[in-house]
Amino acid sequence: MQASSTVTLLERLKQTKILIAPGVYDALGAGIAEQAGFEALYLSGASLAYSRLGGPDIGLLGLSEVSDSLRHIRERTRAWLLVDADTGFGNAINVMRTVRVLEAAGANAIQLEDQDFPKRCGHLKGKSLVSCQEMVGKIRAACDARHSQATLIIGRTDAVAVEGLEQAMVRAERYVEAGADVLFVEGLRSTEQMQQVLSRFAHRVPVLVNMVEGGDTPLQSAAVLQSMGFSLVIFPGALARAFGHMAQTFFASLKHHGSTDPFRPHMLDFTELNALLDTPAILARGQRYSPESVTSTHSTSKESP
Repeated sequence: MQASSTVTLLERLKQTKILIAPGVYDALGAGIAEQAGFEALYLSGASLAYSRLGGPDIGLLGLSEVSDSLRHIRERTRAWLLVDADTGFGNAINVMRTVRVLEAAGANAIQLEDQDFPKRCGHLKGKSLVSCQEMVGKIRAACDARHSQATLIIGRTDAVAVEGLEQAMVRAERYVEAGADVLFVEGLRSTEQMQQVLSRFAHRVPVLVNMVEGGDTPLQSAAVLQSMGFSLVIFPGALARAFGHMAQTFFASLKHHGSTDPFRPHMLDFTELNALLDTPAILARGQRYSPESVTSTHSTSKESP
């Protein structure tokens, strides 16, 4: 599904219907998600770490790895792309470069968090934070650096796990005042905490919620989250977890049977995969520029009066 060219992402987030953004980490997954009908996709830093490094989300990725992945995804899809930029990869000056690079690579929204180094997944223990004042500076720098006002800045605080909900709310207030277009209070522990955040902020700014299977925040359906008042829900690592489960099952089957045949009902065959990739149409398009087609067109044009 194509995000409407007549509606901006911010306008879409202000609609009653919640926006669902599944997490992706490569162009293949992004293309499949778009074909499934999703308007927006979330380029997950955690999933990039899982897939590119085979490691955990503990701040090992850099800007170039995120931007390279984003460019490939943007080439494959026209959906809105929300990009996890971690801490901005440094101080406020680094944040400004991060925003410019990711915006140029195709980001429609850029998420920045208030963790200190080494950062880690929002649902891992042992997080630490930069000062509220430093994060306010980062958000202001991000807003100043973007080329277009249509590129949204998502302000995320991880303070619930470190300082408690009340301090997280104080930080969230400051981040909204600093210019964050969307608010993300990570690691909420209960529906009561979720409702407290919404009652304070949902009437002023779109509020994002993160669904992590096995994480700290209670899992809810998009319909329930919409009824609560959330504007946007992300499922950042769900695809990686689904793939991990499938891959374990697949390799165990291949090892046991010495053949992929028992697993075939759960696989695309060669033709089906190429149909998914739109290979026939791409090859047909390329045929228009083959030497034979170019020669034929040239000869026809010369014979015309």
